[in-house]
Amino acid sequence: MNKNLTIVGVIAAVLILIGLSSTFIVQQTEQVIVLRFGNPVRVINEPGLKFKIPLAENVISYDKRVLDSDPEAEEVIASDQKRLVVDAFARYRIVDPLKFYQSVSNEQGLRARLERTVNGTLRNVIGNVTLTAVLSEERAAIMSQIRTQVQEEAKSFGIDVIDVRIRRADLPQANSEAIFARMKSERDREAKEFRAQGAELAQRIRARADRERTVLIADAQKQAQILRGDGDGQQVEIWAKAAGQDPQFFAFYRSMEAYRQALGADTTMVLSPDSDFFRFFGSMSGRPQAAPQRR
Repeated sequence: MNKNLTIVGVIAAVLILIGLSSTFIVQQTEQVIVLRFGNPVRVINEPGLKFKIPLAENVISYDKRVLDSDPEAEEVIASDQKRLVVDAFARYRIVDPLKFYQSVSNEQGLRARLERTVNGTLRNVIGNVTLTAVLSEERAAIMSQIRTQVQEEAKSFGIDVIDVRIRRADLPQANSEAIFARMKSERDREAKEFRAQGAELAQRIRARADRERTVLIADAQKQAQILRGDGDGQQVEIWAKAAGQDPQFFAFYRSMEAYRQALGADTTMVLSPDSDFFRFFGSMSGRPQAAPQRR
């Protein structure tokens, strides 16, 4: 009984393994080639559960979706002998799995050949146009021409190239540095010119301000001298009128002013007693007092 159960179990396991190895599932995003002893026998594009001959057949699946190819940046020379570093990419879809398998086998093999095709087309097309055209509105027409040529060459790989685009187009590093140096030199020259013009304008403004200042000061001094002369004249006139009204008081006032200006805490003066400087010390009239009569 145990021996029979073992035989049944082995047979069941073998049947299960055969069943598993004879079926496979095709996903919605896949397309499959069935190989029999390494030779393709059929292509399956419909998703679902499929069958194959165990041990004799195997399957290879390819993606139905849009795929990308990103070649390395390539240096090309335009028709005007200007060097340009072009970074491009391509988008494609596998439309003929059998031809794809026979020509490139897998996506890795396709990338190498497609990148060479894209770079060669870039050199051929851009080599016939100028750098200005690549950087202008003509770029769309140039890209359309590149895409058409790549599509024609890529048909032999079993793919449909949907688009080819230039991601970036730059000048080589040496050219960029030379252009930057020239731009810097030009800006330095313009800056020096602007500084010189500013310095000249500042000098003109400063000279005009100094001239106006000199004129204003001269006019002010002239006006001050006139006003001072008028004031001195009025002062003299007032003093003259005051002196004419009371000459004795005027003489007394002038002497008091002289005393105030001449005498101080540390002033020492040596004068004779009968000096006119002290004439008001004896009497308010400024005349010396008469000596008293003896009886």
